[in-house]
Amino acid sequence: MARAIQDIRNIGIIAHIDAGKTTTTERILFYTGASHRMGNVDDGTTVTDFDPEEAQRGITIYSAAVTCQWAGCTINIIDTPGHVDFTAEVERSLRVLDGAIVIFSAVEGVEAQSETVWRQANRYHVPRICLINKMDRIGADFNRVLGQIRDRLKGNPLVMQIPAGQGPRTNSDGFCGVIDLLRMKAIYWDTDSRGAEFKVEEIPEIYRDDASIWRAELMDTLSLLDEEFMMACLEAEDVPVELAIAAIRRLTLRGEVQPVFCGSSLDYIGVQPLLDAVRDFLPSPLDKPPVEGIVPSGKQAGQSASRKASADESCCALVFKIQVESHADLYFVRVYSGVLTGNSKLLNPRTGKKEMVTQLWHIQSDSREKVERVEAGDICGVIGPRESATGDTLCDAQAPIALEAITFPETVISVAVEPESSADRRKLEDTLKRLEKQDPTFHVKINPDTAQTIISGMGELHLEVIRHRMERDFNLKVRFHKPRVSYREKLVGTITVREDFSRQLPSGPIGFGLTLVAEEIQDSGASVEVINQVAVDSIPKAMLQILLESIEKEAQGGGKFGNPLMALRLRIISVEYREGESNEVAIRTAAAEAFRKILSDGKLVILEPIMTLEVVTPEDFLGNIQSDLNSRRAVIVNSDRRGDLCVIQCEAPLVEMFGYSNQIRSLSQGRASYSMEPCRYEIAPANVADLMM
Repeated sequence: MARAIQDIRNIGIIAHIDAGKTTTTERILFYTGASHRMGNVDDGTTVTDFDPEEAQRGITIYSAAVTCQWAGCTINIIDTPGHVDFTAEVERSLRVLDGAIVIFSAVEGVEAQSETVWRQANRYHVPRICLINKMDRIGADFNRVLGQIRDRLKGNPLVMQIPAGQGPRTNSDGFCGVIDLLRMKAIYWDTDSRGAEFKVEEIPEIYRDDASIWRAELMDTLSLLDEEFMMACLEAEDVPVELAIAAIRRLTLRGEVQPVFCGSSLDYIGVQPLLDAVRDFLPSPLDKPPVEGIVPSGKQAGQSASRKASADESCCALVFKIQVESHADLYFVRVYSGVLTGNSKLLNPRTGKKEMVTQLWHIQSDSREKVERVEAGDICGVIGPRESATGDTLCDAQAPIALEAITFPETVISVAVEPESSADRRKLEDTLKRLEKQDPTFHVKINPDTAQTIISGMGELHLEVIRHRMERDFNLKVRFHKPRVSYREKLVGTITVREDFSRQLPSGPIGFGLTLVAEEIQDSGASVEVINQVAVDSIPKAMLQILLESIEKEAQGGGKFGNPLMALRLRIISVEYREGESNEVAIRTAAAEAFRKILSDGKLVILEPIMTLEVVTPEDFLGNIQSDLNSRRAVIVNSDRRGDLCVIQCEAPLVEMFGYSNQIRSLSQGRASYSMEPCRYEIAPANVADLMM
């Protein structure tokens, strides 16, 4: 049965690792009746962490899609990883979601990966609500986390609840419930029913003054930001709750505020109000603007196009995840417009080919329900396509549209792999191709000099998980060599080269000339750009296309030391096209020779990946940890206190951070923790270039 589009909520749950995403998802599924047992992360029994590796490690690695019903709404939830090595799962999930729940630990507050996922949500303009979780823990501080959301994330938190107490319940002032500021009621949950039952009471005297102050601030903020609500306040002294909810919804959808709730998912406190907030404040597909794309072919090729979230529009869907399976790969798609039906054909604009859609499934983590049709606004699994990749559009061939693809971060670490027996070499190739298709941040290439197979990923844990998958799921034994950093190369300054190619062949002379300017791009995250600046009539269109493709291909081959190039702009400022002589061979050869001159005559430097590092440690071990970081070329940019713990924020070269997890455990008797994520590329020390010579 089709789901009413106005009642659909496509949301993601995003946070730093160990903030409580999966536990919160588990409680949501239980209270909505989508699951009849309440799993536990530590026991490896949760619905969304169904992969053996996730159950063993107690962390989320793969984003999982689940669906539940609440108060007349169909909520499609994607539980995402918190570890930076699997940030691609967050990136592709946010690309297709309409709203998000951002979870913060009341003890740790805003952490490194919290900032990353917040930036990702900003980039995709995803409205969000916040949950300050773990209010029952020692060191929980609601106000401190609010301040960090404002200061570090530049958010505008709108406090909807305040905690009734903080810290363990065993204390007299421990966390026991929440104060609803809109309705001015206290809510307490029953532990015997595991939070399924709760009671609403008057606010105790001890919290009444604080609640009044917070409510006044809430109403002032709404009046200041929402004109409609301000007019209602001027007309009546006591504004109905429904008008406040409508105002909060408008502000949330515009991204002007982020409603904040509190609770303890592990102790069953605060989940049902969060579900109400998803229904009341987060958008349905109808609340989002039409999806934008371009017409890929035909008379209108290159022109912009859009699709509204309506079943009456032409079908348009985006592939955001591929799950490799033994029989047929499962493609996760978001249907943006039209109706997707089984046993149909859709066009993939990137390949120009049609793909079969043989089966449609509503996904419930690792289980499925087969359906015959899926309408606009919904998320489903598709079986049938063969050549589509993550980020591809599937659309009606009669009304083609190509949506903006999903961009993923560059890999930062590589290892050489080989099968334990030569008989498994072909099997290794096939396995790596399938894994590469599933994971857009996992890349495979063959080293032309050594013929070694090189795999690249986002970190040591990422490649370790890949290795375990190869052994467990594909029954393949492989040898991994020592990890190496993925360096980059960059041109410093500007260089102009002139190439005048000519050859006398038995069939006659061939030749072509061009002038190429290579210059650095100041944006350190930029890739390679090729720009044509020659007059329209100086070279035939077909030959110009060959020239552009040749230069792009040469640039993709890497720099002087064999590393990928970045932040490079190549401008074609003149060409000498000779009728009858300038054929494809001459153009490609001239482009290759011009590019070789750039590499030999230009000043190229090696760039190394720099990581942002956050270390949390008891004060007793602070000195040893700082000394160790200094020895790793780390630059400390900030230090802070988080309760009785010290927090060090620094930047360090990735090459110096191999094996750091073991070292920090040794230095702190296992009591310190850290998180690390890619920051930027910087010029590497001279000895790195010497080693590559």
